[in-house]
Amino acid sequence: MPDLAPRRRWLVLAICCMSLLIVSLDNTILNVALPSIQRDLHTSVSGLQWTVDAYTLVLASLLMLSGSTADRVGRRRTFQAGLVIFTAASLLCSLAPGLGWLVVARMLQAVGGSMLNPVAMSIISNTFTDPRERARAIGVWSGVVGISMAAGPIIGGALVESAGWRSIFWLNVPIGLAALFLTRRYVPESRAPRARRVDPVGQALVVVLLVALTYAIIESPNLGWTSPVVAGCAAAALGALLGLLWYEPRRTDPLIDLRFFRSAPFSGATVIAVAAFAGLGGFLFVSSLYLQDVRQLDPLHAGLFMLPMAVMALLTAPVSGRMVASRGPRTPLLLAGTAFCASAVLQALTYSAHLPVTLLVVAYLLFGTGFGLVNAPITNTAVSGMPRSQAGVAAAVASTSRQTGQSLGVAVIGALMAGGAHTDPAAFTDAARTAWWIIAGCGAAVLVMGTLTSGRWARATAQRTAKRLAAEETKETVNV
Repeated sequence: MPDLAPRRRWLVLAICCMSLLIVSLDNTILNVALPSIQRDLHTSVSGLQWTVDAYTLVLASLLMLSGSTADRVGRRRTFQAGLVIFTAASLLCSLAPGLGWLVVARMLQAVGGSMLNPVAMSIISNTFTDPRERARAIGVWSGVVGISMAAGPIIGGALVESAGWRSIFWLNVPIGLAALFLTRRYVPESRAPRARRVDPVGQALVVVLLVALTYAIIESPNLGWTSPVVAGCAAAALGALLGLLWYEPRRTDPLIDLRFFRSAPFSGATVIAVAAFAGLGGFLFVSSLYLQDVRQLDPLHAGLFMLPMAVMALLTAPVSGRMVASRGPRTPLLLAGTAFCASAVLQALTYSAHLPVTLLVVAYLLFGTGFGLVNAPITNTAVSGMPRSQAGVAAAVASTSRQTGQSLGVAVIGALMAGGAHTDPAAFTDAARTAWWIIAGCGAAVLVMGTLTSGRWARATAQRTAKRLAAEETKETVNV
């Protein structure tokens, strides 16, 4: 990618942020609409889980393939294809006559979505080559997540209340079309110097791992852990994981480059992404059902209740980006883990059908603070120190970790809510207290991993890994 003038670089960032906006809005708006979808399509809690997880599973399965494809065939070309597919699939979601059709349309949405955020992050990392400027750009990028979280519940609640849940998917169309036009006009094409080969075996193993594991978790309340189907899925997931660990290091161009994980900060960022987004997925799922099914709020007022969380995420995300740029990732990670834990423990200890509004708002403020602080360290650690030619793959690993975590969060928390608990306030609050302790554990994982993987020893492993990767890449390029 050619060096661009400062104004052009920030314009490219703004265009990339448009893709993040529609994907993030889609997630936050959908959670507000879940109770309405449940009533309209006459589905169970597991049906709601698949409405969310069908998207995140396909997305997580394809992110690394899309990242490496973008590095190979062109980042702008892949980004444009993603915008077209995501926008068209959003229209199909709005026309779905039943749950099955909605789930299929959501899967198609995910195919497009896999070509957006990781590819956009690759474009950004290749546009902003100065580490400090890149950290600031990633802070802005993370702030867009906060904007979508702030606007999503309110916009979603207003749309569901006034025009029904199908209208939430209409919002993606004008933004997607505008981003497509601006990308063609202003974003330069870029690709890796050496094309990476496709890894079909690795891709198949990733799909089996994620789908089998999530299916086992979601369906276990209905079928039981000892049922042949659930046990078979669990065994398939374990076999796929072992297969990845054995097969990927033997490939010249693996789908998952396990060499990245020699860097303690990169490994830590991966675990932190899974934990943080598992907490987010569980938080959004249980809170949406609680506000509308237990407290009997309409979608708009439920969205307004979640506004404190979203506003704090919006305010703290750019602060986190500046912290990472000036001090490194440790401070925002420790603050994020502490805020996550405090929010979840507060709700675990006090949860009831008539929880005082003040306590609920404080818990939401704390959770939003934690989520706003955690994004920039994850993303910056994922792309910093890695060869620019593999920026798409590195960013895709971080994005895959996020989506995997969110899928698992919805699956686990949804399994707790299954069995009709959402229709009985007493049963719901009992199950929800357990859910909040699980979310507190996710916050503790962020805190511990942030401490262990951001010190001097961890930075030394990152430097050694970067040098080794650069040397091996140079050797491979010369051999080619």
